[in-house]
Amino acid sequence: MENLSSVSRYLFLLSLLLPFTSTAAAITRDDFPPGFIFGAGTSAYQVEGAAAEDGRKPSIWDTFAHAGKTIDKSTGDVASDQYHHYKEDVKLMHDTGLDAYRFSISWARLVPDGRGPINPQGLQYYNSLINELLSYGIEPHVTLCHFDLPQALEDEYQGLLSRRIIEDFTAYADLCFREFGDRVKYWITFNEPNIETVGGHDVGVLPPGRCSSPFGVNCSMGDSTTEPYISTHNTLLSHASAAALYKQKYQEEQGGQIGITILGFWFEPLTDSPVDVAATNRMRDFHIGWFMNPLVYGTYPTTMKEIVGSRLPSFTIEESNQLKASFDFLGFNHYCVYYLKGDPNFLDKTERDYIRDVGINISTFYPVKEAAPSQLFGKVPALTRELPPMPSTPWGLQKLLEYLKSNYGNPPVIIHEIGYGEFNIDHTTTSKNDHNDVYRVKYLEEYIESLLVSISNGSNTHGCFLWSFLDCFELAFGYTARYGLYGVDFNDKDRRRYPGFRLSGIRTS
Repeated sequence: MENLSSVSRYLFLLSLLLPFTSTAAAITRDDFPPGFIFGAGTSAYQVEGAAAEDGRKPSIWDTFAHAGKTIDKSTGDVASDQYHHYKEDVKLMHDTGLDAYRFSISWARLVPDGRGPINPQGLQYYNSLINELLSYGIEPHVTLCHFDLPQALEDEYQGLLSRRIIEDFTAYADLCFREFGDRVKYWITFNEPNIETVGGHDVGVLPPGRCSSPFGVNCSMGDSTTEPYISTHNTLLSHASAAALYKQKYQEEQGGQIGITILGFWFEPLTDSPVDVAATNRMRDFHIGWFMNPLVYGTYPTTMKEIVGSRLPSFTIEESNQLKASFDFLGFNHYCVYYLKGDPNFLDKTERDYIRDVGINISTFYPVKEAAPSQLFGKVPALTRELPPMPSTPWGLQKLLEYLKSNYGNPPVIIHEIGYGEFNIDHTTTSKNDHNDVYRVKYLEEYIESLLVSISNGSNTHGCFLWSFLDCFELAFGYTARYGLYGVDFNDKDRRRYPGFRLSGIRTS
């Protein structure tokens, strides 16, 4: 294996199981643009563990999980314990042939109160992780906030609902740029804010768990009709402020890039009816355009302005200009396609949340046309290996990238997450796969091949990261869902990794 290039090893590992059908084995570095990045990712709360160690204080995810709001009532207190296993994990990344590792910094570990004193042990940990990665030739791609706002800021001023978050996030970003920017060349401000703000401030199934009846789940505080739009607005302004600081103060000397990562499901109408087609177009505006329009054009989509009206905040000219200059690349996370059935009756309601503003019934999100309805925010129904929880729809990635090219000027894109998850797993059992993981191999092969087609068609895509490098705490799903390229034994107090590559069950060294 030592004489294989990193991309060859990476793709070889994906194709070991399917040599008789795979085309991925024939893919080489020459098929990708110069400098194309292959990597894998995780996030702090999902893998680090050590939740109460070395000066770290709670994030909103600690509070949410400890309130028993995950499917299996689990928490990320230990998770994959990467805090104590990072050297082992980096060695596995090197053995896998990764060019890069996408991880996030825990704001609550580095600055436990959200502002003020720096935690020296947190600083030491992230310096050690970054240095270990670089010692193996692995490029760190760092997310500043991956769903885990410090609980202290949520308690003080309701976090993303207050414009005070802009100043505090910018100060935190400044610290990270100053301390790590000599070695980190790729910065991501926020991960998937277009799902974080809906889940956390409309339906209440993500932290901070705010919602109002009849829109959310077990609502005790919040306003679903306004808060998704306010929290998104402040997220965008926080991103733009941090990006402006980086470009003005650090970029020339450090030579890095900055962007933001957006969840990019692709949506298709369930039927050719005008109602379903119109609903799908609205969903694309509300899901993708909600962030892309401000980032590219400095304003929200016209569709959103017309439907949401006065509940949708607006940007000043200065804010608009700052947003339009706020990214060097855009990250997109893409997993599958959903088919939508419109329900225009929702648009006639006098009181609407984000979902009703789109004019769809969330119970009619269909992962495949023939499937029974699958709620986006509910527990995935019992599935077998014959019915994967995430059907492989690689053409959806092509359509997403074509949409970005056609509607937003073909911006530089890095695919920050694609991945195949197994759901409904008993978290008390081992995660070791004793069988060949055919579905995961096939899924990843098809998406990588689809990405090559998009690039050949002119997509300005510069990298692809798999989710996730390790089995981890999968947020609302707890330990009932697993995406890892490497397994983790969550019964083992030491969180033993499986040294064989998860996709094949075959040792590669």
